[in-house]
Amino acid sequence: ITLSLFCLLLAAPKWHELSSEYTFDQYISDYSKNYAKGTREYDQRKIIFESKLQEILSHNQNTSHTYKRGINAFTDMSHQEFKQSKLGYSKGFRSSRNQQFRQLLLNNKKITPEQIAELPKSVDWRDHNVVSPVKDQGHCGSCWAFATVAVIESHAAISADKHLKVLSTEQLVNCMSNEMQCGGQGGCNGAVAELGFNYVQLFGLTSEYKYPYQSYQGKSSQCTWDHATMTPEVTVDGYLKLPVNSYEHLLHAIATVGPIAISVDASKWHDYEEGVYSGCDVTQNIEIDHAVTLIGYGTDEKLGDYWLVRNSWGTKWGENGYIRLKRESTPQCGTDYTPGIGNACRGQNDAQKVCGQCGILSDSSYPLNVRVVG
Repeated sequence: ITLSLFCLLLAAPKWHELSSEYTFDQYISDYSKNYAKGTREYDQRKIIFESKLQEILSHNQNTSHTYKRGINAFTDMSHQEFKQSKLGYSKGFRSSRNQQFRQLLLNNKKITPEQIAELPKSVDWRDHNVVSPVKDQGHCGSCWAFATVAVIESHAAISADKHLKVLSTEQLVNCMSNEMQCGGQGGCNGAVAELGFNYVQLFGLTSEYKYPYQSYQGKSSQCTWDHATMTPEVTVDGYLKLPVNSYEHLLHAIATVGPIAISVDASKWHDYEEGVYSGCDVTQNIEIDHAVTLIGYGTDEKLGDYWLVRNSWGTKWGENGYIRLKRESTPQCGTDYTPGIGNACRGQNDAQKVCGQCGILSDSSYPLNVRVVG
């Protein structure tokens, strides 16, 4: 089966417009899919689509759910295809990354209840004009690079009095090495945000205009950035890693510092459309498989507390490219029993405790002293 992802059209129905009468042929038209009737691919895609449509309709009829599911460009993909196409951590090796990276600063300073009480009730860094438009990684497993760049863009804008620069993701995808295979084998085959921060500390980061994204189809190119002669736009002085599974540290950091790079289990996010997502079951395997950007938090009067997360699947997915995840001050914890698939490095495969909805508290970091130099 070949993959076929194209731009979504505004005519596609939203969750409240869907019914069992919506056909596969309508879906093909709405999403500009290229399947010929009578072919094996058409038949296989139709089976997948019809099964998912019934799941979506059944879910949305249950008023106890805090989020709605809908159709999108992923609805005719198998679960495995979706994971291969849109998630950015590849099969690899898991280990403590503390010994692997050039610089690691761990913030173990205790956050007191008084500090938490002083935080604002809600935070959305988009309101401060320091968040660039949502991007689309395409078929490339480059979520790690998009999360790295999004966080650096925002911190650069914060430090430069809201002068927002759109920076190059392709530079990281093409030029950053990943010898320890942390989160994958590098490029479109996965890496982690900390490696991205390390790279920018060493070589800086240029603009999207000078080095545009070209890996959408899933294949990265040779690095064309000459570190010796070309001048970057932004540089950093390393990064800070928050304590694992700490609600207080993540809440305090997103409120007082800026956007944060985080790792999550996004394996069931494919048909999220709106609401506060609570679909990750901690009694099952929580497989950390995707890097995203935490932008803020808040409380929905009807749906409860949430984390505001920016994804890299384009603006036609979710809430204009964002997802709200259920937020609990006393978060539930589960276990990643398949640590060989995820954000680890070569050498160890121990199961790992992960807390918060979709493991949102398990792995978070941000760059230090981001400076605009170009």
